Amino acid sequence: MRNLSLLTDLYEFSMANGFQHDLPDTQATFDVFYRRVPDAGSFVIAAGLQQVVEALQQFHFSSEDLAYFKQLGLWDADFLAYLADFQLDCQIQAVAEGTPVFPREPLLTVTGPIAQTQLLETLILNILNHQSLIATKARRLTFAAEERPIMEFGARRAQGPDSAIYGTRAAVIGGAKSTSNVLAAKAFNIPAAGTMAHSWIEAFPDELTAFRKWAERYPDNSALLVDTYDVLNSGIPNAITVFQELRDRGHQPVGIRIDSGDVAILAQQARKMLNAAGFPEAKITISNALDETIITSLLQQGAPIDNFGIGEKLITSASAPVLSGVYKLAAIERDGRVEPKIKVSASREKLTIPGKKQVYRLYNVGTKQAFADLIALTNETIVGATNLAVFNSNPLSVDHHHVLTNFDARPLLVPVTLEPATQLSVQVIQSTSQDQLAELPRATQRLVNPDVYPVYMTAALGQLQTELLHQATVSE
Repeated sequence: MRNLSLLTDLYEFSMANGFQHDLPDTQATFDVFYRRVPDAGSFVIAAGLQQVVEALQQFHFSSEDLAYFKQLGLWDADFLAYLADFQLDCQIQAVAEGTPVFPREPLLTVTGPIAQTQLLETLILNILNHQSLIATKARRLTFAAEERPIMEFGARRAQGPDSAIYGTRAAVIGGAKSTSNVLAAKAFNIPAAGTMAHSWIEAFPDELTAFRKWAERYPDNSALLVDTYDVLNSGIPNAITVFQELRDRGHQPVGIRIDSGDVAILAQQARKMLNAAGFPEAKITISNALDETIITSLLQQGAPIDNFGIGEKLITSASAPVLSGVYKLAAIERDGRVEPKIKVSASREKLTIPGKKQVYRLYNVGTKQAFADLIALTNETIVGATNLAVFNSNPLSVDHHHVLTNFDARPLLVPVTLEPATQLSVQVIQSTSQDQLAELPRATQRLVNPDVYPVYMTAALGQLQTELLHQATVSE
């Protein structure tokens, strides 16, 4: 990955300059979290951590960068000298990629010199917000498809090359099985897949000739696009003719793709025609601006679809194109003393959770059935606790106080090394994500009106938040 150290808002450098002069010995902890779930879902699939690590491994300032900084004329020579000798000295904790994460839970924390931690805000949010958004959208599409394979093929509609490449990676983490994006397929060892475009059909004198030429060229990869002219009267009959010819030569046809029209009716008729011709194993793939709502509707209509090709609605998360993850100061440490910090707002929804924290997933004892998450201070003992007073972490909730008994707890935030390490494949991350989804109540995974999954704070953390809020209110 190229050096992205200047992918930072200008005020981050201005604040870092001030911190380096005024708070040179201060350590800070920042949390990355979000408040609202895209598409009115109940959770987000965390993705992008590997690219965060790669970006931080390359984090430095070149002589060209320093010359540019000098040209800006905003910061003094001492700060420029600091940047010239910059050595990142931060510790990262994060949830594993593919983990379902709920509102207000830290999915990544950064601790280090306050000037350094401030400089990382924009870069970290840029990566995590994008990939987590696309992984979350892919999870919704996969859920709607009811285990039918999804192919990601939105590169031409992505907002630039990086969005296409890393969006593909995130889509696979969220459940996609393959991609048409060759660069992403090569970079992340993702199965590459695709059929043909209408231009192939149009380039030949007629549709049958086009299908035959494709079959000659790709006898074991003959997935034919049947909607260039007339699906039922031309496309499928011609595809059946070529499939019979392929079978006579000892090859097995793959199937057809429909990219336009009333795909529910067309798929039903296509299935009947293919079955009657002796090709019940031929797959039917559909595409054309699909999203989870359309997929759900098609399957409810009984459309016999085997695969979905999804482009712009996935790679851009078109229905909810922003994950508003934030990077907020949670604590500072100076002279060996940790001071928790809180952000207060006129909106209680924007109230932050102070202090250095850990997030736990709570399970019914002896099972993998998760029933809630818990945010705790790092110095609290949670694993092995039997009775625990907790608060609802949602500041808008009226149902605040609970006592938890007899549970198993698994910490979600784990240390992340910034040293070169073997990368997990996206298929392994996808598998881990699906295992974690299986632990959650099914009702929380619904696409429409999902059940609320409880996220609690310990009593100590809830009390700390209340005290800091009171102090901030009194001081105003």
